[in-house]
Amino acid sequence: MYEFDMIVIGSGPSGRRAAVQTAKLGKSVLVIEKGRRVGGVSVHTGTIPSKTLRETVLNLSGWRERGFYGRSYRVKHDIDATDLMARLHKTLDHEVEVLEHQFSRNGVKTVRGAARFVDPHSVEVTTDAGEKSVHFAQHILIACGTRPFRPDYVPFNGVSVFDSDEIIEMKRLPRSLTVIGAGVIGVEYATIMSALDVAVTLIEPRPTFLDFIDKELIEEFVHDLRDRNVALRLGSAVTTIELRDDTTIATKLSDGRTVISDMLLFAAGRVGATDTLNLEAAGLATDHRGRIAVEPRTLQTIVPHIYAAGDVIGFPSLASTSMEQGRLAACHAFGLEPPPPPEFFPYGIYSVPEISTVGLNEEEIRKRGIPYECGIARFRETSRGHIMGLETGMMKMIFSLKTRRLLGVHIVGEGATELIHIGQAVLNLKGTIDYFIENSFNYPTLAEAYKIAGLDAWNRMTRS
Repeated sequence: MYEFDMIVIGSGPSGRRAAVQTAKLGKSVLVIEKGRRVGGVSVHTGTIPSKTLRETVLNLSGWRERGFYGRSYRVKHDIDATDLMARLHKTLDHEVEVLEHQFSRNGVKTVRGAARFVDPHSVEVTTDAGEKSVHFAQHILIACGTRPFRPDYVPFNGVSVFDSDEIIEMKRLPRSLTVIGAGVIGVEYATIMSALDVAVTLIEPRPTFLDFIDKELIEEFVHDLRDRNVALRLGSAVTTIELRDDTTIATKLSDGRTVISDMLLFAAGRVGATDTLNLEAAGLATDHRGRIAVEPRTLQTIVPHIYAAGDVIGFPSLASTSMEQGRLAACHAFGLEPPPPPEFFPYGIYSVPEISTVGLNEEEIRKRGIPYECGIARFRETSRGHIMGLETGMMKMIFSLKTRRLLGVHIVGEGATELIHIGQAVLNLKGTIDYFIENSFNYPTLAEAYKIAGLDAWNRMTRS
């Protein structure tokens, strides 16, 4: 009756994982991708490009060695946009090659074109040449991802005013940059460009930013930004953006200030890329941001055989969780009851410095009325930190006074997104402070910070 067991719309993290899982279950699957190559936003304009750009900047600028050799130290003195793009394109080519090989060896079929529902089981694909074909499937997964929110008052031109997808195609490096939106994407690009000694102004209409991160970490992070002369304009909304010429942008704020820069990045939100899918034909609708509602555990929409996963369903919008969502959706579609998800998963913000967190932050613990104690370790206290020349960076661990269980781990500094997984494992296995007190950690490593923070908390707990 059906041409395929599963059609997947989109080949980003959730789409690719769902497709491969479907194939491994012995089912037929078709992936529809409207981009030039498979990989979706994650590979081509989002996760991989921004992280590659970050690594390139840190390497060429000599950022990691400045603790020893001073702020004027550079690996390459005259860095331009072509230096950044060379590594970026090489990395993207490799990512696409790996994904294409993965699809090939698992028998996943792909078709390039824009998808559009005809009915709840049928999807029409239109190629760039205008050719149309209709495909039928028992189950359909919507994994089309998101695109940048582009309000009318922003004069996007792809030359000096960019959205977060366009910024990776910039032809020159600016001397000054205005970033509107202090969410994860805005903070990442603001700090990456600051590491190149670009004068950055970060604008956010709310008085705070990254509110899901422990406040003590944000205070540490903000201190680091101000030490690097990143200008923070918090609690000030943008009233107008005036493009005076190709290299001068005037951003006027509600508090009366005007920010002048020669480049602007607008990174205030993303919307689901669902407007062209003709979801009404499938019996589906979206919210005002183009996102699709699903049952959290099964990823089913209100039409039971249609699933949605990844950024298009909203929070938490992480590549790591999107991959798992795609896999779980495929398993459920073919009768494998997904296990309950772990209670906690890590967040990683690839700013400079990195931020990573798992579990409850101090504000959440206070609201729950849990008696607790914290332990702090600063990276400069570790031998590995001395070897690396680290002057900043900290780990904060929170434990229950009653049960001694680990409640949360919060890290800002070099390697935070790697270090967090030790805390994640102990947290989800319901471990206690005793794990960190009784176990040895490789020496010298930054992971030794777990021991230091654990002992710090233990000393405080024995005195309370």
